[in-house]
Amino acid sequence: MPEWVELASNDFIKRLPAEIKINSILLPLIKRGKNPDIPRIIRDESRKILTAVPKGSQLVVLDVLGKSVTTMKLSVMLDTWIQQGQDISIVIGGPDGVSDELLSAASAKLSLSALTFPHTLAKVVLLEQIYRAWSILNNHPYHRA
Repeated sequence: MPEWVELASNDFIKRLPAEIKINSILLPLIKRGKNPDIPRIIRDESRKILTAVPKGSQLVVLDVLGKSVTTMKLSVMLDTWIQQGQDISIVIGGPDGVSDELLSAASAKLSLSALTFPHTLAKVVLLEQIYRAWSILNNHPYHRA
């Protein structure tokens, strides 16, 4: 990841309280040659992701066709996750998307926007939104909508 992504990501992560622990797991992409077999790459990358998701963790996948949620709705989801005390794994897939196998394993499929973001920016936006959702739940002045 570029330095700016790590700086921005770490800034939001350190603002969160101890009960919201963020572990970022980066998996290397499968190399794409001149004539890549995209369906195979999507399948193999998705299987690597599924293997990396901790056992017992609730799986949430970011997907272009996922449910669009407002920040307020995300704060409700975050509150539910905190109350359940269950680990949540939020997946940002590879540049070609994720497999149907991974999507069917997910308890939720969310979209950050109707716009397409590079994965580096999606990570920062996701972490900012988690922090914003937490600020809403705690009446913190960060969220002023």
